[in-house]
Amino acid sequence: MPKERLTAFSDGVIAIIITIMVLELKVPHGSDWSALANLAPVFASYVLSFLYLAIYWNNHHHLMHTATRVNGVILWANMHLLFWLSLIPFATGWMGENQFTRLPTALYGVALLMPAIAYNLLQRAIVAHHGGESPLARALGGDIKG
Repeated sequence: MPKERLTAFSDGVIAIIITIMVLELKVPHGSDWSALANLAPVFASYVLSFLYLAIYWNNHHHLMHTATRVNGVILWANMHLLFWLSLIPFATGWMGENQFTRLPTALYGVALLMPAIAYNLLQRAIVAHHGGESPLARALGGDIKG
């Protein structure tokens, strides 16, 4: 299967995830600076999550440039990544609304850890499908840290 369909779908899903997050920013009830100040935790969590999603979108873009074709394993690994990314708006909203208290912040940490694991699995699926001499395999090398 050509990779373009997977890439277009992923781009759309990530765009929707970002849209859902921004829709969670509620207009303040009031017209002074204190009304905006009350939204600071929600806005801070939105900015942080937007940056994470932007990094994933950018890295996914570069990752898919290394692939020439995709198979079922890659499709499911990509869906696994998108699933975990789709939970970021919930975790973001809960953390921001509760002003970074312990449990919402811990869940937010899990919501950021799981896409990282899923991204690693997607990388491995692409390398397995394209072989050890593929551009991605060469780029990753023996980089344990990456």
